[in-house]
Amino acid sequence: MKSPLLSLPGAVPAEGRDEGVAAHYGDLFREQRALAAGDGLVDLSHRGVVTVTGDDRLTWLHLLLTQHVSDLAPNRATEALILSANGHIEHALYLVDDGTTVWMHVEPDTQAELIAYLESMKFFYRVEVADRTEEFAVVHLPAGSITEVPDGLAVRETAHGRDLFLDRSRLEEFAAAHGPVAGILAYEALRVESHRPRLGFETDHRTIPHELGWIGTAVHLQKGCYRGQETVARVHNLGKPPRRLVFLHLDGSEVHLPGHGTPIRLAADGEEGRQLGFVTTSARHHELGPIALALVKRNVAVDAELIAGDTAAAQETVVEP
Repeated sequence: MKSPLLSLPGAVPAEGRDEGVAAHYGDLFREQRALAAGDGLVDLSHRGVVTVTGDDRLTWLHLLLTQHVSDLAPNRATEALILSANGHIEHALYLVDDGTTVWMHVEPDTQAELIAYLESMKFFYRVEVADRTEEFAVVHLPAGSITEVPDGLAVRETAHGRDLFLDRSRLEEFAAAHGPVAGILAYEALRVESHRPRLGFETDHRTIPHELGWIGTAVHLQKGCYRGQETVARVHNLGKPPRRLVFLHLDGSEVHLPGHGTPIRLAADGEEGRQLGFVTTSARHHELGPIALALVKRNVAVDAELIAGDTAAAQETVVEP
């Protein structure tokens, strides 16, 4: 869905998975600094919005998700995954229950597939699943924001800020009253800085939660059965994941950023060396300069000097080898 905030002065449309909202509004670093200071908001209205209602909503979701949600308190934010039978990540859900309804936002254009799966698992449970994307827009207020949230909104409050489920018809009015509006590139730069994985960026068809540090934040190890649990338990108790997420400081003298999928190799081996992983997300940060997240083989030494394509990269450990 195309956001009405793309009509604001300076708005440059985002591309790829974030198409539909602004990449930036003319000054990427100013927008980042505002968010880091707790000012403004981010338009995430391209994300899918799904609700689950009914008396059994939490006990039912508890059976399907990696997170413990059967006793989820009202207005407490959490996140969860849906895995394949082999433990590979299929969906990432960002949830809150307002006391009568579970609200969740998901990656753009993934809500239909998610809803199809949820509908197939309803059986005799008293639940109703709905796609609310056309009615509600997700708006992010950064950590430290003092913006007053209108009454009646579902809100996910986390250490990184608040996600509001705002009536889409009020998006322009809310942005005008509580801006400045920052683009998705500023939001993504702060996400990379805080080492937070994102479905479709840090994941591929064979990613398991352990590789990205989602154990604990999105996966509860003491809850009951769910699809893919066997893989989660086996890797946690008996082994190590084949890959691990790392944070990269990139050579600031390079004009270009290595894009998603750029091969990671040992610097000593050069561009013809054996591929050890790939860049998942890269960004330009207002303080750190060019940075990235990457997935590398677990046995890559934590102090190894790397290159991303032809760009020198110094790594920081996110997931322990």
